[in-house]
Amino acid sequence: MAKPRSTARRILGESGLIALAADRALLKRYYADQSLVCTVGCGGRLERVRVQRAGVEGGKALFECQSCSLRYELVVPKATRTERRKVKEALDDGREPECPRHGAGQRLGRIGRDLVCSLCGVAYGRV
Repeated sequence: MAKPRSTARRILGESGLIALAADRALLKRYYADQSLVCTVGCGGRLERVRVQRAGVEGGKALFECQSCSLRYELVVPKATRTERRKVKEALDDGREPECPRHGAGQRLGRIGRDLVCSLCGVAYGRV
């Protein structure tokens, strides 16, 4: 007998990909650009395939296992007030804003009027 549709959506997420639990440890590894391990148990590493904006100001990263080819999605939470304030201060000082989560070297790009990180898809402010 097939599983109910609601259970499948919780496991797979709305896009049909396996949803990674966005706990602090996983997000910290992602922001530090460390390798993520496949949750199925094949021992493969997850390779980032695509990063996109999700929701109002959050982001979504799509991964694929290099061993078993399963696809995963990681929902990145929207920017906090502290992170937005850091970006605004950088703009007011005349500096090029950098992603507060990825650290120095990862500059924010402009998409429309928003300042967005290309590695996490999160909007941190407006120009």
